[in-house]
Amino acid sequence: MNESISTPDIHHGPLYKRVKRLLTQGLAAGEWKPNEAIPSESKLAQRFNVSIGTVRKAIDELAAENILVRQQGRGTFVATHSVNRYLYHFYHVINEDGTKHLPVPELLLYRRIKADARLAAHLNLDRGDRVIHVRNLLRMQGKPVEVYDIYLDAARFDALDRESFEQRKGPVYQLYQERLGLNVIRTSEQLRAVGVGAEEGQLLGVAANTPVLQVERIAYTYHDMPVEYRCSLVNTTGHVYQSDQEARP
Repeated sequence: MNESISTPDIHHGPLYKRVKRLLTQGLAAGEWKPNEAIPSESKLAQRFNVSIGTVRKAIDELAAENILVRQQGRGTFVATHSVNRYLYHFYHVINEDGTKHLPVPELLLYRRIKADARLAAHLNLDRGDRVIHVRNLLRMQGKPVEVYDIYLDAARFDALDRESFEQRKGPVYQLYQERLGLNVIRTSEQLRAVGVGAEEGQLLGVAANTPVLQVERIAYTYHDMPVEYRCSLVNTTGHVYQSDQEARP
């Protein structure tokens, strides 16, 4: 990837946005791997034929979006999906007193199904395409807190079998990254209160029709490509759903 920015490109939005797009293309293509340093700002400025300040502004935005991580004295690295990142950026269920605990998953189901119209729309697939369906129960401090269903494009995630999910050592997004080189960089969620069904209520230890929080989430990789649809049911008795957003420039 040796792209330079030509004069006409300057007139298509801010120049640093163009640099950001080129950097994102490199990340999406796997030019720089998770936990690997990207080139220095001066080298990138030379590569794209722009000023160091323009490169720095592009990197600042990618760092604000948790795609890149600056390390003082070492450089800028591609973010990895560590347990800590999972807890503070992607998992929002906490105790009422504000404390966070790492949830412990139990795999309940792994199967392959055909996408209905709704799943196909969420994952940008065609109706009838094969989809992997995974169901997990999460416990915090030994208590069942959340049951969720994940749906994935079977063609893209074909390398992940039941054992992959059952024996993973970290968060699901870390599994995607390590096994497939696929980075989840953002999520979009919709929340609503629903009455829990009998089966899910039994898993969560509550009676059928008890109000629970339903969280529908679509996870995206680079270029706003949806890669995972997830529907969670959260028992908020003793817990709250807290999502903190950092201010963006």
